[in-house]
Amino acid sequence: MQVKGQVAIITGAGSGIGRATAQLLAREGASIVVADVNDAGARETVSLSEGDGGNAAPVHVEVTESADIDAMFDFAQKTYGGFDILYNNAGITTGAPRWPDCSEEQWQRTIAVDLIGVIEATRKAIPLLKARGGGVIIHTASLAGLFGFQADPVYCAAKHGVVGLTRALVNLKPEANIRVNCVCPAVVNTPLVTSGINRLTGAEREEAERRLKLMPMLAPEEIAGAVYDLIRDDDATGVVMGVSLHDTRRVVDPPITLPVTSGDPNASGMRR
Repeated sequence: MQVKGQVAIITGAGSGIGRATAQLLAREGASIVVADVNDAGARETVSLSEGDGGNAAPVHVEVTESADIDAMFDFAQKTYGGFDILYNNAGITTGAPRWPDCSEEQWQRTIAVDLIGVIEATRKAIPLLKARGGGVIIHTASLAGLFGFQADPVYCAAKHGVVGLTRALVNLKPEANIRVNCVCPAVVNTPLVTSGINRLTGAEREEAERRLKLMPMLAPEEIAGAVYDLIRDDDATGVVMGVSLHDTRRVVDPPITLPVTSGDPNASGMRR
């Protein structure tokens, strides 16, 4: 898909990966719906995108609220006449104390933001994109969605769910010309990382800060570049793209695939 002239909705666009992607797509000629629960951050992203010569507008969205998701799509329709790209990027970590010692509210909100919000936004986007003749949906998962991330088991479970959702929707390309893909970044230098450390105290915080100094982090712009490439690649569907140090990218195939059982090569859910 050519980015120029398209409309992209980006959740969690008030900072980090979402902001970097908004700026990149705006520079490439897309109009951006900057969706975030942080209104000030969203307005700043709009200002930065417009400063790069792009076109952007902010909308307040809590991705755990179905009514907010509806309002986000309505805003895109009223402002730009619809949308062609949905980037489900908003996410949080569980924070301290680590599960299972954290509160029920903490771990349930992690699932709600990182997985349920992605599922619901995707569910509502599909008929809207079908009506436009197709489009692209991208999710931010994580390398934690590809292995057992012991530091945050609930976050790990949610991101595994996003990876599974991506692979399970490969059929949308032949059925409706909708391509669904996801990026799985390593540790990225965003407020998601720093805010998690700030919630810690004492020895836990000191240990987290020590480990962070030893851990090379990606720039948000590197993930934005991977998202851009997945949007542009008309053959990319059901792709799970790992992104690690120095913008190293690799497609992560599922550990098990099923044989094709019909004339449709996508019927098995396999990515070739």
